[in-house]
Amino acid sequence: MASVAAPATHRLAPWTAVQHCFTLAWRNLVQLKSNPGELAGFIIQPLVFIVLFVYVFGGAIAGTSGSYLQYVLPGLIAQSGVFSIMATGAGLNQDITNGVFDRLRSLPIARSAPLVGRTMGELVRFAASLVILLAFGMLIGFRVHTNPLEAAAGLLLVLAFGVGLAWVSMLIGLLAKSATTVQLFSGVLMFPITFGSNVMVQTSTMPGWLQAWANVNPVSYLSTAVRGLLTGTPLGSSVWWSLGWSVLLTAVFAPLAIAAYRRKV
Repeated sequence: MASVAAPATHRLAPWTAVQHCFTLAWRNLVQLKSNPGELAGFIIQPLVFIVLFVYVFGGAIAGTSGSYLQYVLPGLIAQSGVFSIMATGAGLNQDITNGVFDRLRSLPIARSAPLVGRTMGELVRFAASLVILLAFGMLIGFRVHTNPLEAAAGLLLVLAFGVGLAWVSMLIGLLAKSATTVQLFSGVLMFPITFGSNVMVQTSTMPGWLQAWANVNPVSYLSTAVRGLLTGTPLGSSVWWSLGWSVLLTAVFAPLAIAAYRRKV
């Protein structure tokens, strides 16, 4: 890492720190203009998943693509949250490797602003992706059978879960030596928790050992909760489990990520 100036020690008012977080969140969003490939990726990739799973596998799994769309779209919304947010660590690692964080550290800004600003920027992008995903699903036949408040609660639940995952991803990004390592490690972590869940199929169709994993998988709780809040299927305790996992991930990984960030920069 390149040598850097001494860290700023200015005492900042809380509102000033908040402004710094918003400024860096905006920076992360503006970067998309110079990287249209990334913009297309987080918008187009979820739509490709819908078309692929609904029209290629839907008939074989559920009899018709239409009935499978009602089942799988809420699951894909939950899965999209995992995929989108786990990219946070790669971007963070890239900023550190390129010296961006060294430059920020030399400025009189809140020490937490780079991490919080990146999280806020990622959540805005993620929220836009969820709305596009739901709108596209409705365009091809998905129907929401609950009221607008329940539907909004489903999307907010995915965002809350995304906050917890963002801290996991940032910790990986801070500990890894390169963005490529972050992507590889994130892939190893993401696939068991997304495909080993009830996102695509009912857990009752899985072998026993896989059912045991899928039934305790936090993505299964999230998928069940979003499905219930959008289509009216039974919720059970899935909402509370999803909220619990969101709080637990944040409580455990946010302090670890902040500690790693302080050592790193």
